[in-house]
Amino acid sequence: MNESDYTYSSIPNDVALKIASSLAGWRGFYIKQHKEMKDQADSVIKFVENCLQSESIQVNDYLKAIECQKLMGFGFKDVQMLLLKPKLNVLLNLVGLHYCLNILKVPASDVMEALKSSNIKNRQICIKWWKLGRWFYGFRMRDEFHFRCLSLEDLASSKDDLDGLGVLQRGAIHEVLQVQISIVSSRSNPWA
Repeated sequence: MNESDYTYSSIPNDVALKIASSLAGWRGFYIKQHKEMKDQADSVIKFVENCLQSESIQVNDYLKAIECQKLMGFGFKDVQMLLLKPKLNVLLNLVGLHYCLNILKVPASDVMEALKSSNIKNRQICIKWWKLGRWFYGFRMRDEFHFRCLSLEDLASSKDDLDGLGVLQRGAIHEVLQVQISIVSSRSNPWA
């Protein structure tokens, strides 16, 4: 029998009905799972939007948003469909990018492709942090202010000489006093 010999009429009705009902069950299950993931993503989006202060977010809140994704069991496709979208705030895009690279360990090439397909690879963020002044011959030097403006593409490809995601992952520990992430175009005061 060749391929054209298999038609709907050659399948017994009871078998065809079982196949159709199992496909309908699978479709319903898939739709239910997708809706649950969307609801969970909406809770992450709402959390980040509540933490925003004049288009910036403190690193502790940023890391909590990433932890929420981890607890909810987001996969790469979930993040790609729900957080790597151009209509969302770039800080939400960054949360999804960071989660994919550092938690899921998705290859940078796959993340870059997702950024390109979503048309968000050139969106810019600015990372600002204060470092405790170092000791020099028994005297403590002044605290140092650092900032780095990067695109999502730069972060995904590690084009910058400073590991931007590393600063975000560590947060405000040891000699780093405060870390703030903001949108480059914002005219907000540092540490507003």
